[in-house]
Amino acid sequence: MKKKTPEGYLGLARRAGKIVSGYRTCVHIIGRGSIKLMIVAEDASDNTKDKFTALCKKFGVPCLIYGTAESLSRAAGLSGIGVFGITDRNFADVMIKEISNETIVTD
Repeated sequence: MKKKTPEGYLGLARRAGKIVSGYRTCVHIIGRGSIKLMIVAEDASDNTKDKFTALCKKFGVPCLIYGTAESLSRAAGLSGIGVFGITDRNFADVMIKEISNETIVTD
């Protein structure tokens, strides 16, 4: 069985209705407590990354800077989106684990 990638889980979460996407939507919803993980594309503006890092810290939501807007959008079946909020704890946990595994550097 092929191992799922973080992008693969993002696509599954979208099909399950467990994500919110886009800057304004995520800013509006993050304070409600329904977002369990924020994913912001590496190529998002510094202002966007700073804004979501601060919001996530304020509300106790994990925030990961990962991938490109193009790859994340494609995985979610959308276009031109660089900010995603995962609303399901199980998807959030597995995506945090998968992204952490990808970013570990070994000698």
